[in-house]
Amino acid sequence: MLYVVSTPIGNLRDLSFRAVEILAAADIIAAEDTRRTKILLNHYKINYKSIISYNDSNRERRIPMLIGAMKSGRNVALVSDAGTPGISDPGFRLIREAIRNGIQVIPIPGPSAIISALVCSGLPTDAFAFHGFFPKKEGQKIAFLNAIRDEKTVVVYESPYRIHKTLELMQKIMPEKRVCLCREMTKMFEEFLRGTPSEILHQMENKKIKGEIVLVIG
Repeated sequence: MLYVVSTPIGNLRDLSFRAVEILAAADIIAAEDTRRTKILLNHYKINYKSIISYNDSNRERRIPMLIGAMKSGRNVALVSDAGTPGISDPGFRLIREAIRNGIQVIPIPGPSAIISALVCSGLPTDAFAFHGFFPKKEGQKIAFLNAIRDEKTVVVYESPYRIHKTLELMQKIMPEKRVCLCREMTKMFEEFLRGTPSEILHQMENKKIKGEIVLVIG
């Protein structure tokens, strides 16, 4: 079996009881970064059996190995660095291959940065679109912003190093949009900035923005 295990997006106390049980029982833990996952395992004193890295750089050779292990009867727990595996990370490729091979895929629900940001944004949640990471290049950003102008609610990831430029472009292309900037969710410096792009830029003045950012665009 393949267990898709959600892990904390910041606060280590957000791991579920069921996730602890699965991580302890799994024959193999496939982790995006074993160093980060070991911090979580050690925090909960989980006596795991085996842990290996599974990420974009090694997925081509890891997938056949993991599929072979599961077909021989071993259980694999898939975890990402934070949140739910398979969303904007290579986890979906392993999940897809497991399904193709008739292997049962079982979700172990838990934290998700997308849902956490969405429900705290104050923006409509009855319908929304998730677009992964914001494009890096300015031309691509402009095309993307024009493409989503008429969508109801959009959720997207952005880097703290590019957030100012992104908001400046939003200020020009969609000045009237309501936006919620969510950062450091579940951590000590958790913050939600709400308003139009220009209002959020004003709130960010004299602030050093750190941490992963989720933007919810109304």
